Amino acid sequence: MKFLKAGGLSLAAVMALNAAGYKLPEQSINSMALGAAYVAHTTGADTAYYNPANMAFMDDGQYVEAALTLVHLPSVDYEGAQYLKTSTGIIALDPADGSSKVENIPVGHLHYVSPRFGNWRFGMSVAAPGGLSKRWESPVQKLSAEEFTLKIVEFNPSFSYRVNDQFSVGGGVRIVYADGKVKSDGRDIRPFPVPLKRDMEGDVVAFGYNLALAWHPQNDLQFAVTYRSNVDLDLEGNAKLYTNVAGKFTKIYDGNADVTVPLPATLAVAAAKTFNDSLTVELVYERTFWSKYKELDFNYDRSLPVFDKPIDKSWKDSNTYRIGLTYLYSDRLTLMAGYAYDETPVPSRTLGYELPDSDANIFSLGFRYKQSEHLEWGVAVLYDHKKKRTISFPENENGIDGTFSKGGALLTTVGFQYKF
Repeated sequence: MKFLKAGGLSLAAVMALNAAGYKLPEQSINSMALGAAYVAHTTGADTAYYNPANMAFMDDGQYVEAALTLVHLPSVDYEGAQYLKTSTGIIALDPADGSSKVENIPVGHLHYVSPRFGNWRFGMSVAAPGGLSKRWESPVQKLSAEEFTLKIVEFNPSFSYRVNDQFSVGGGVRIVYADGKVKSDGRDIRPFPVPLKRDMEGDVVAFGYNLALAWHPQNDLQFAVTYRSNVDLDLEGNAKLYTNVAGKFTKIYDGNADVTVPLPATLAVAAAKTFNDSLTVELVYERTFWSKYKELDFNYDRSLPVFDKPIDKSWKDSNTYRIGLTYLYSDRLTLMAGYAYDETPVPSRTLGYELPDSDANIFSLGFRYKQSEHLEWGVAVLYDHKKKRTISFPENENGIDGTFSKGGALLTTVGFQYKF
């Protein structure tokens, strides 16, 4: 039953998978328009989130930004076969084609930067660093991923301290809350129904920290390093598990369930250069330390051999390369565009239907318009294009032998900033 157990589900799995394949580093108008190439040259209230050290260099006053993002997730298509390992041997289901449902998820963001207190400045961000709703109705895919629905909110109070006219430091506390629901059901597989069904839900509050450095050797040249710590997610909730007992489909467990997974650390190194006081080019290298995500080990109030064996993940550290362009078209209008290449951390050996992730090309653009001395508003759009990915059995431990295509994401953000 190895392949069946590899489809074991939990909110922890959703959180971990989501943060890699459908992570949302874009949490504001500027970051969305620039494809998150927004670390060294941060200028608005969202500085509190992306580089709190830069709050020290912002003009006097208080800043507030509110934005709303609609995340559109097109369906993911799978064409190929599925192999199931049972006690009597390997069963091949061919074809095992299917498509996930289209999802539309609204996500809100809020940022604040305080006035100066000597060399100190403080900020607060409410962000949604990830979120996922992935649902499959096709029988084979329902075995491991009938529904993944997750909401994540991060509260991030932050500070900056200006060391001198060129250098500042900053940091903050990550307070992460997540809740969601996961379902799986193998009874519709034909001609070999799998008598396993799961219905799990739960939540967690976890803590971490972030650090930032900003160096402005010249007015038109900026460097930055930011670090977001690993957060261990000790998820606790309820699980209802069903299987075939004496020829009858029966609930065998209704009780507590918990699992611990890492929300991995992220390091960003960035440089920005402004030309002729109008065009700013920013380059960002981002490293996400996913190698800490080695397995999922479920715990219940009693032993459940089919459901509680550790599931191999063995993810690898991943890189993202970003470039952003900001052009001051006029005193009122600012234009922005970005590109990023995002590597997947998911190896072919452990990839599953809950997140058939692949490398991605990310394109973005947007604008800000200064309505008055105090009010500014903007719109941004980002397109995440996932590459096709072919997985082969027996290399894949989950029995997948086929090609995933389409998917990706289209994000649209509208919002405003007010300075007072």
